[in-house]
Amino acid sequence: MTIYLDAIWLLNFLLDWMILLLTQSLVRDNTKSLRIISGAFVASVLVPITLFFPDSFFSSTVGKGLYSLLIIMTAFGFKNIRQFIKKLLSFYFISFALGGGLIALHFMLGKQISASNNGILTFQSGYGDQISWLFVGIGFPIIWWFTKSQMDKQALQNFRNDQLYNVTIQLKGKSFTTIGYVDSGNQLVDPFSKKPVVICDQSFLSHWFTAYDLQLLESAQVNLDFEQIPSEWEDVIHLVPYQGVGGNRTFMIVLKPDKILVNYEDKEISTKNVLIGIQFGDLASDGSYHCLLHPKLFKHSVATSA
Repeated sequence: MTIYLDAIWLLNFLLDWMILLLTQSLVRDNTKSLRIISGAFVASVLVPITLFFPDSFFSSTVGKGLYSLLIIMTAFGFKNIRQFIKKLLSFYFISFALGGGLIALHFMLGKQISASNNGILTFQSGYGDQISWLFVGIGFPIIWWFTKSQMDKQALQNFRNDQLYNVTIQLKGKSFTTIGYVDSGNQLVDPFSKKPVVICDQSFLSHWFTAYDLQLLESAQVNLDFEQIPSEWEDVIHLVPYQGVGGNRTFMIVLKPDKILVNYEDKEISTKNVLIGIQFGDLASDGSYHCLLHPKLFKHSVATSA
């Protein structure tokens, strides 16, 4: 059997490099690229060690565990034990995730690849089975890209979840609860009362308004024909001037609620100093939230609520 060590070494170096890149992304580390490449090189050195010294200490489970410490040390250095362990566990997690994904893809396609107890080597004759080289060369980047995209989406989702809070709005004696999202870009404030404006979408406000009432309100706002506002809502409706995305100045119909409650961490924010703007449509396409909370609401209310 002929083994082309340079080809096997190069393949493992590239795989280790991609694993370390994902590890860096997962732990949000700003290590320079040269260190990541150095770590990948150290990891790939295990290939000739395994081939030339199959009974060496580094071929054992304990040896591999100690060698992984060297890989992380080379790639990321050592700042403190907590961060080091986090990077080490992330390295193992990414390795298992990519390896599992590759095995799953292999099982689904039913293609045969060469492997050993020490990893995927893909050598059978000459440069190995052509299908297995093609499978690893194409399949691994696909699994890598899929894992990376899912990690980015999960990170964004976690960030969004950290900004989501239960919101209860009491209006005209009726209270309903939904999910609100803290939008740092929402800086709309009534220039006269200085009250912040919380935006609620049409689907949530339908608890108070009929579909016909919402049509009248939308028409009144678009056409600036405020005589269309339903008479039973005139006592709680105000107009707030604002500048649209295109730079044009117009008015927004807002509501004055009896009270708004926000469950914020271990506190319950309660305030009347807020206005409710109407979004004629959905704020989130997936329905994950129905209110855009104004940051000023928290700055004002946390200090005055228990």
